[in-house]
Amino acid sequence: MKLGFKLIAEAYGPREIVAQAARAEEAGFDFVEVSDHFHPWVSEHEHSGFAFSMLAAIAARTSSLGLATGVTCPFIRYHPAIVAQAAATIAILSDGRFTLGVGAGERLNEHVVGAGWPAAATRHEMLRESLEIIRLLWSGGYHSYDGKHVRLEDARVFDLPDERPDIAVAAGGPEAARLAGELGDALFVTEPRADLVAAYEEVGGRGPRYAEVPLAWAESEDDAAESARRLFRFGVTGWKVQAELPNPVNFDAATELVTADHMRDQFGCGPDVERHVQIARPFVDAGYDRLALINAGPDMDGFFDFFTKELGPALRAL
Repeated sequence: MKLGFKLIAEAYGPREIVAQAARAEEAGFDFVEVSDHFHPWVSEHEHSGFAFSMLAAIAARTSSLGLATGVTCPFIRYHPAIVAQAAATIAILSDGRFTLGVGAGERLNEHVVGAGWPAAATRHEMLRESLEIIRLLWSGGYHSYDGKHVRLEDARVFDLPDERPDIAVAAGGPEAARLAGELGDALFVTEPRADLVAAYEEVGGRGPRYAEVPLAWAESEDDAAESARRLFRFGVTGWKVQAELPNPVNFDAATELVTADHMRDQFGCGPDVERHVQIARPFVDAGYDRLALINAGPDMDGFFDFFTKELGPALRAL
């Protein structure tokens, strides 16, 4: 079991994100993962720094902390060749501490380049081709690729780490989980679903299994639940909504009726360590061994202290 911390790059500016990563290492976290967005989710966020720049700065500020994207869509807004180069560079700068988390993306971030937003089945085909390209470029030398959706012409990544980064593939369903087992090194989810672990393993997946655990720490449960509503109400809409809306104003409209009580159903809210363990336990029971904790609460320093003194030991005991 390893415990990580989710860096919410939509809710905090780039300098604060780097500072939070350094504080996470001091607090005893094993890794951090940072969201890779062009737009934030809702109007309260007001930030969206460039993930790979922040990761480079975090690599320089930390010494043992694992780093990951949570997650990068390696097509449309990016070309997979650029992702392959960026990930290789971060792996070098971090002395091998980097994991490339990838997924099929959201319209929120990808529509900005004006290339359209394909159907989900097409996006999964594009993700498969992108992973094949990244693997090719990490094998060294010049390569070309002529896929159904993505192409590569006579390209080489010159700076490669001695050991290639792991690739963690995000999955919301069995098809993506099988892709993680076929072309990835790890599985990445946001729900405590044992069926995704089973689909990952049935095609040979044997690597780490990452999951994001939704928590909100505050000295009062009410303050924690309200902060979760402000910062993470988009999360209750589900991926069929999250993947399709184009801008924060659309998520504001879609979540207008979400209340703090809705957040209590999905988030561990408040100061009670047992409530947070209750939220985390289903992920462990479903087979996930890399828990990335989200703190949607209003007091980040208080959360880090709480993790060091109470929450971290309680979760490691699971």
